[in-house]
Amino acid sequence: MNIALIGYGRMGHAIERIAQSRGHEIVAIVDPASDNEAYGWDQPGLKEAEVAIEFSVPKAATGNYSKLFSLGIPVVSGTTGWLEEIEAVKRDLADNEGTLFWTSNFSLGVNLFFAINKYAARLMASVPGVYTPSMKEIHHIHKLDHPSGTARSLAEDIVARIPGMDGWTEDSSAGEEKLLISHEREGEVPGTHIIKWESDVDTITLEHRAHSREGFALGAVVAAEWIGSGEVKGLVEMESFMRHLVTDGKLLDVL
Repeated sequence: MNIALIGYGRMGHAIERIAQSRGHEIVAIVDPASDNEAYGWDQPGLKEAEVAIEFSVPKAATGNYSKLFSLGIPVVSGTTGWLEEIEAVKRDLADNEGTLFWTSNFSLGVNLFFAINKYAARLMASVPGVYTPSMKEIHHIHKLDHPSGTARSLAEDIVARIPGMDGWTEDSSAGEEKLLISHEREGEVPGTHIIKWESDVDTITLEHRAHSREGFALGAVVAAEWIGSGEVKGLVEMESFMRHLVTDGKLLDVL
């Protein structure tokens, strides 16, 4: 499969290695953050791309999507911090009859963690007023946005299941009706998410700790293999991808 990489930072390099190890060809590398003219949008290889994998920065993401939609290239993206523009992206996607598979995290382990988090929140809702949730996310110093897209997704899943909880916040002075998310940026940490449920007598902790970026990169490449096949159109969600992996017997390929 011919793949275009949009964004050539640490994730872009990891995706390149894994894609090539799985027999794919990188036909174009576009990096809006680079001063290197070789990484511009006018590369002839873009016309050969069957799918694009986009990991850039929040301010560039929607413009990247628009360019790719207009070129008729399906997009797999893990860029976070742009969701306030989702309605405009949906319109652009529909106008171009394009395909966008976006998720805040392509890691299989993280998506299992999402399922555990939802179940835990439902359990906590059965004992209202006993446990108060909070969250911390830790990432490398190169990650500019906060909280992480994964933390936002986890938080929204909790808020949706706890009666009386009204959104999330990074303001520690907000009341308990808001889910507090704190963040740290240190070293080269690929990603840690910690959820605490605290009561007067005990604390329950759920944690996912990524050991490297390889899990995220592998998930993105496997997703690109699916999207590039043309099986799905429009805005695609991670839940559909997970069902595809299980029903098509491909789960072991990811593990």
